[in-house]
Amino acid sequence: MNDSPATGTPSSEPVVLDVWCELQCPDCHTAQDDLRALRERYGDRLDIRLRHFPLEKHTYAYAAAQAAEEAAEQGKGQEFIEAVLARTEELGRSGERLLLEVADAVGLDSDELDTALIDGRHLLIVDADQAEGKAIGVRGTPTYVIGGELLDGSANQEGLRARIEEIADRLLA
Repeated sequence: MNDSPATGTPSSEPVVLDVWCELQCPDCHTAQDDLRALRERYGDRLDIRLRHFPLEKHTYAYAAAQAAEEAAEQGKGQEFIEAVLARTEELGRSGERLLLEVADAVGLDSDELDTALIDGRHLLIVDADQAEGKAIGVRGTPTYVIGGELLDGSANQEGLRARIEEIADRLLA
């Protein structure tokens, strides 16, 4: 039971679901449907946090992670992430040009996003996420962590949403 230590009553704190993701990963694009369904089912009782895990095999994943941080700073992080994930193949061909295009499309200040990519203001966030992911055993994306359990969706996502719901329901009971 998720009790508040002082009162013994159920905690009003949301359950945290960390999602290690990279924006050039087709599997992370597929996972967005599950994340939307989880947001709809749990609302603010489930805090879904995107954690960056750019993979070396994807040339523009690191830049995309930095751009996502800038988009979040400008208040449109989720819109930007979903729009980039919808174009993962194109990102592999177009690179940073696509990131700026998506920024314009979702109403971001694309000049500021471009400056953020140049000055590297979000490098530490991306690096810290990646280091933490490696430390806990993340090997691919998407990978989920909820209630201390690591669920690797990089090879197969079948049944993961049900497992996440099962853990979330237990933690929220």
